[in-house]
Amino acid sequence: MKSSISIPRRLLLSVLFLNFGCSEKEEIIREEVTYAKPDPSNYASRMALKDAPTLRFVDRTQESGIQFQHENGAAGQKRMPETMGSGCALFDYDGDYDLDLFLINSKPWDDSVDSRSKFYSNNGDGTFDDVSEIVGLDIDSYAMGATVADYDSDGDLDVYVTALGPNILLRNDDGHFVDVSDQANVEGESWIDSKGNESPEWSTGAGWADVDGDGWLDLLVTNYVRWSTHTDIYTSLDGKNKSYATPQQYQGSTPRLYRNLGDGSFEDITEKAGLLLESGKSMGVAMTDFEGDGLIDWVITNDTQPNFLLHNLGNAQFEERGLMAGIGYDDTGRARAGMGVDITSVTNDGVQSIAIGNFSREALSLYKQIGDVFVDAAGKSKLVQSTLRPLTFGLRFFDADLDGFQDLVLANGHIEPEINTVQKEIFYLQAPQLFWNDHEGRMVDISNEVGPIFQKKMVARGLAVGDIDGDGDLDLVITTNGGPVYVVVNESQVGNAIAVDLRMDGGNRQAIGAIVEISANGLTQNQMVRTGSSYLSHSTTTLTFGIGSLESIDRMTVWWPDGTKQDFFNLSVGRRYWVDHKKGIVEEILFIDI
Repeated sequence: MKSSISIPRRLLLSVLFLNFGCSEKEEIIREEVTYAKPDPSNYASRMALKDAPTLRFVDRTQESGIQFQHENGAAGQKRMPETMGSGCALFDYDGDYDLDLFLINSKPWDDSVDSRSKFYSNNGDGTFDDVSEIVGLDIDSYAMGATVADYDSDGDLDVYVTALGPNILLRNDDGHFVDVSDQANVEGESWIDSKGNESPEWSTGAGWADVDGDGWLDLLVTNYVRWSTHTDIYTSLDGKNKSYATPQQYQGSTPRLYRNLGDGSFEDITEKAGLLLESGKSMGVAMTDFEGDGLIDWVITNDTQPNFLLHNLGNAQFEERGLMAGIGYDDTGRARAGMGVDITSVTNDGVQSIAIGNFSREALSLYKQIGDVFVDAAGKSKLVQSTLRPLTFGLRFFDADLDGFQDLVLANGHIEPEINTVQKEIFYLQAPQLFWNDHEGRMVDISNEVGPIFQKKMVARGLAVGDIDGDGDLDLVITTNGGPVYVVVNESQVGNAIAVDLRMDGGNRQAIGAIVEISANGLTQNQMVRTGSSYLSHSTTTLTFGIGSLESIDRMTVWWPDGTKQDFFNLSVGRRYWVDHKKGIVEEILFIDI
């Protein structure tokens, strides 16, 4: 039976919805600032650690056959874009039910080396084949990141690539990708410097969602700063040698919103939508629905500028509410260097939290919804001391042990190779981190307990999550700047799970923006089908729900983007379900027993 989405979703997110109409005079609840204080490693922390499961993540890159080296163009000139790339994308390009891997590459400034992006097809047995040229994804660009969706509603997934230079829309035509950027009108804008030189915008994050409710997927693109070889600024850490510049020295650039016209082309509606935000120095983007009103809101991280919270007013109109909502600055009134971003309900209570990776000597942000505002709960969640030294780019919530609670993985690495000469406790190469959710709101650092890959020092950037080997648990892909990629397989003895894919007619075939709720043995979980999150990377849109030791779930409810819902009862775990908007469950397959 179909019914309105408004009442169930409001119940789902309870009474703690963000009220974007709050007055600046209203009292703002603040948690104690703890990131400047030492963590006492108290009794509660030790007790949580005792309950942490034994997890094992293994680097399977060599066995996979994936050979990739990121080229950033660094040749001693210390040009700012060299430090930033790049990302990756996990998605099923050919409809064979396993995840393929797109690895984004940049290039030398003088084109002396042919360093194209690469695409690897998953063979389903732990190995991949390089099919970059065959499928047309061997793009030659100073590329940054990617986002994936079926924007033209023809049944296969298309790819949008952000870049320092024209952005690229690659339409999937039966497994071969065709560049349609120009005709689609999504290449991005250009700007002119004080000397009359024209340069393209430097695009970073991107995400697809239907922001105006017309059934077609629109495209939000974030832009960083107005840098070019003509405006490159000389800076130095030691007063002798050039170092990489920081964003304070460059003018920012606005995000861009492109409305899908349904005919393969897009209209730039940035200004009409209220999103002309020229102070932005944007890196990451994540989508959610903060009010439960069926409208997609966005969080955009900014580097040394206040983060944005884009409140969807309806009819493709937005209002920027980052400062009023409390995510613009830290509790000392300082804008951090926001990188990767993700959103979840940490304790499965419907209260959403925004995690943002920041610079070295800045703790990770975990903005928790409290009444009308967000407050940084990183201290109470025990995230501060472990994240104070790393520089975090990629960031993603996922259920590592399939116990029904979202854990947190971070991809870390500095931007300045010589940083240790001036900051003795900070290093260029940094290890990734894994935090286990103790079910009470604390995130326990178990990085030293889960395998050598989490002790390996690297200059990590992109991070994507998905079930690469089809066994039901979630694996990782970590990209590095000027280095290799790491395919990290979850080989833990974990709980049971179900995975869910949605299908619907019209322009939003993947049902981006739909919410799936799983209830089992008194525990309720909710996830949104979404694009964006992390840093420059795209994770699978398949939703994976950990069920622990249970053999079945009591109920699954799907709230579709059009406001209707479906209920399903007593579903068996250990399998992946495909749910159709009209027909219900149309297919299911068992996870591979590895």
